[in-house]
Formats: sequence, structure tokens, C-alpha cells
Amino acid sequence: MDTKSYKEYLHQITTFIFDVDGVLTNGMVTITTSGEMIRHMNVKDGYAMKQALNHGFNVCIISGGTNEGVRMRLQHLGVKDVYLGAHKKIVQFEEYINNNQIKPEHVLYMGDDIPDVPVLKLVGMATCPQDAVPEVKRISKYISHKLGGEGCVRDVIEQVLKVQDKWDSDFDAQTF
Repeated sequence: MDTKSYKEYLHQITTFIFDVDGVLTNGMVTITTSGEMIRHMNVKDGYAMKQALNHGFNVCIISGGTNEGVRMRLQHLGVKDVYLGAHKKIVQFEEYINNNQIKPEHVLYMGDDIPDVPVLKLVGMATCPQDAVPEVKRISKYISHKLGGEGCVRDVIEQVLKVQDKWDSDFDAQTF
């Protein structure tokens, strides 16, 4: 059994990988009469992702959802690696880390539900929002005090950047 504090893992993180629904959003969708599904994302999470990118961290998104508006939002923030329609997330995870020569132990992954479990088991820092399912909480090294879509992404990014002395309180992120 691993007895290290989760904070000891933060020094080795170079890469953040996030799920969308339930992590970057609260997992709820509003469905319009035309069938469009509307999600809400927290700008504090966007600010933190932009800070991470500007400090040379890798940021990747792996989501089962297929909403192109999500891709546009993330690309606007500077996230280049956005995998949508990923139903076996381990496939995109392995592709991403192999293409970018990233060691799994250098990855912080945040997921909230069963499809995230295979990836969570492989990374150096498995994390989840407070409202993740029990199976995900059980294998996470850190459970954020924030709910999905309510700043849990900011929580983990800020902790990593602070531990690595890269958090800028006066950072100019332009639009996030």
C-alpha cells in the first residue's frame, strides 16, 4: 500500500489530462428544443489551464462527449490536444503519452466516472472531484474538495504549480 502523501507526487507532474463531463462541467446538460446540449464550464478552471500551458505543462482533454463547442472553448484557451468521442479512454491516453514521450508517472489525470478508471490506474497522480463515483474515489490519490464544474480543475492545477513554484498570482491570461 502506498503511504506517501498526495503532495509528494505533485513535484513530478508535467502533464494534466482531464475528462470534460463531471470534471470541467458539473455533468449536467441542458437540452434545447432543437436537441443541442449545452454545458457550463468554470472560468477559474480556464484561468488555471492557461497558466499551466504558459508554464510549459502539457494539457490534454479526453472525453466521451462529442460536442464541438467544447473543443472550441478548450482550443480558445490554448489546449491543442482534445480527444472527443473517446469511449475507451485508455486508447487515447496511450496514443497521447507515446506521441509526446510522456511517462505515466508524470501525469495527473482527473476523472469522475467508470470510463476514467483504466487511465486513473496508470497515472502518477489519480485525482477526482468531490462528487465522483465511489469506484473513482477509491483509486484516487487526491479527491478535490470542489465539485465537478465548480473549480476542481483549478484546485489540482494550482496545487501543482504552487508546489513547483510556478503559480503566478498576477498572471495575465488575457481571455480565459
